[in-house]
Amino acid sequence: MRIVSLLPSATESLLAITGRADCPGAALVGRSHECDFPLGAGLEDVPVLTAARTAFESSAQIDRAVSAQLADGQSLYTLNVELLAQLKPDLIITQDLCRVCSIDLNAVRVAAARLSSHPEILSLNPTTIEGVLDDVLEIGRATGLFDVAAARVAALRERLYRAEEFVTPFAAAPTVVFLEWTDPLFVGGHWTPQLIERAGGLHPLNPTAAPESAGAAAGPIGQTLRAAGPSIRIPAEVVAAIRPDRVIVCPCGLSLEDAWRETQLLSRHAWWRDLPAVRAGRVAVVDGNQMFNRPGPRLVDAFEWLVGWLNDRPGTIPAEFPWRTLA
Repeated sequence: MRIVSLLPSATESLLAITGRADCPGAALVGRSHECDFPLGAGLEDVPVLTAARTAFESSAQIDRAVSAQLADGQSLYTLNVELLAQLKPDLIITQDLCRVCSIDLNAVRVAAARLSSHPEILSLNPTTIEGVLDDVLEIGRATGLFDVAAARVAALRERLYRAEEFVTPFAAAPTVVFLEWTDPLFVGGHWTPQLIERAGGLHPLNPTAAPESAGAAAGPIGQTLRAAGPSIRIPAEVVAAIRPDRVIVCPCGLSLEDAWRETQLLSRHAWWRDLPAVRAGRVAVVDGNQMFNRPGPRLVDAFEWLVGWLNDRPGTIPAEFPWRTLA
């Protein structure tokens, strides 16, 4: 099978199953420009099919550029259709969850319709951690490696359960603000509030809710039913009003260095300096390009980090997790 992945999280999930890009029987023959993990799996030899139309200068600049392009109906990414045809994929993995995160599904469908290989299109759209794990199984099904995928998912679930044992349900839950963008301010959505709540925190600016059919959705089983909506824009005065105990700055798609610079810019504002979390030195800056924003296996690493940081359990934090504390 010849596979093209246009989604970094899908590439991570695929390689969690196959081990390498050149796996016999399930070879990754094309990827997006953002597919850069896992290291040492042969990704550097896989042709790149996409490119971004915008380059990062600042959070405000990217927000203006993205808003203008979306308003004009333009895609934020380009797709090398000629190279895609040459690769003759049997399976193309993409998404339809976020137009900002990667190339849109319609563009992929139009390109795939022209291919002589008539590839299957697998679109992944998880909104919860359970959905993320289910997508690993979906990739396993599509590649004929379901049993291997099921074993990988079982191991990931075990890590989630093991980390959750360090959360004390009787302790006072800290109020957390998770900033997925800094100018303008956006708070995290989908799986992020879910992970924060399971790690023992509160995320009141975009909390999870249970479907009407689930009742209170209490307890370990009920937690899997609770979900939050997408990331939402929040005024600074609202962030200040809830007086967060902890703040996580994890801008979508930014490296740790870029996230650190954007966090430094926040310190110019009086509302930011007055936050209890800032005064207490409880602000964490995280690499958004690698952690939290990609709905793939490393969300388990992100959860282990959350449990460790929110519950003062440093032993649960994965080695080399990309984060810094803002003193």
